[in-house]
Amino acid sequence: MSQFFQIHPENPQKRLIDQAIEIIRKGGVVAYPTDSGYALGCHLGDKKAIDKIKWLRSLDEKHNFTLMCSDLSEIGTYAKVNNDVFRLLKAHTPGPYTFILDATNEVPRRLLHPKRRSIGVRVPDHRITHALLEALGEPLMSVTLIPVGEELPMTDPEEIRERFAAHLDAIIDGGACHLEPTSVIDLRELPPKILREGRGNVEPFKA
Repeated sequence: MSQFFQIHPENPQKRLIDQAIEIIRKGGVVAYPTDSGYALGCHLGDKKAIDKIKWLRSLDEKHNFTLMCSDLSEIGTYAKVNNDVFRLLKAHTPGPYTFILDATNEVPRRLLHPKRRSIGVRVPDHRITHALLEALGEPLMSVTLIPVGEELPMTDPEEIRERFAAHLDAIIDGGACHLEPTSVIDLRELPPKILREGRGNVEPFKA
């Protein structure tokens, strides 16, 4: 049975954040709020936790995983960023965007697309997510919590508790989230390619 943390969305309680991070460091899978629905997260190097998330979401090997990063410098550790891409990232982070980039060797191979060696990265605009990342000191491996057979991310922590408590190690209740998923922008080559229009404004990325 999962632990259930009620964390204030504007002033996250450090004690509860630290408890959630301890669960992540020990290989746990957590559901947590972001600026575009709830997400599932785990330590990026934990194969067992990643496999559990794949199972929960019925993901195949071609799914692009996302690294939740605390800032631009952290993105630069895990993804290849040139000057033009850096300017685009700087103008649109933090925010509800997932950017697809070529991965560096810091990213575990199991997280990469098998043919493209690409990775999704994003800097969320949500205080609980940022508090988790600050406490962890590295990115969270993350996927949006979209139940199998559905199209929209889950936004209600009580519903997540009812449906997934038996399979999660922790659920962070940070209140309701936005319903729309992120916009997904491929920045591996410029001009950018818009792979999904979501909550973020995509007009700046149109050629």
